Amino acid sequence: MKATYTTRNGRLSVDLEAETHTKLWSDLASFQEVFEETNCKKCDSENIKFVVRKSKDAKGKTFDYYELRCNDCGAKLAFGILDDGTFKLFPKRKDKEGNWLGKYGWVKWNPDTNKEE
Repeated sequence: MKATYTTRNGRLSVDLEAETHTKLWSDLASFQEVFEETNCKKCDSENIKFVVRKSKDAKGKTFDYYELRCNDCGAKLAFGILDDGTFKLFPKRKDKEGNWLGKYGWVKWNPDTNKEE
């Protein structure tokens, strides 16, 4: 079975194909989780862009870092990659301890506290 899905703001459309309803549902849910973010949760601007940049971990290993970035206030929403073989992106809305980050995952560097909030 096939389905075409367009994001609420109309910026993106995707054609999905799956053998079962549950697989189609799963693929659609994954797409929505990553691409339905329509505005910055810090300033409510719709002026956001997709960004990929290179970074290094503590061991010096290079990797791609995915984020949405607000062109108006500079806030960002970081994305992780599932390492279960699917390599699907997911928004990082909580820290490693399970605490919510910023405004639904959107954070901005605060020079007064010297951290992202």
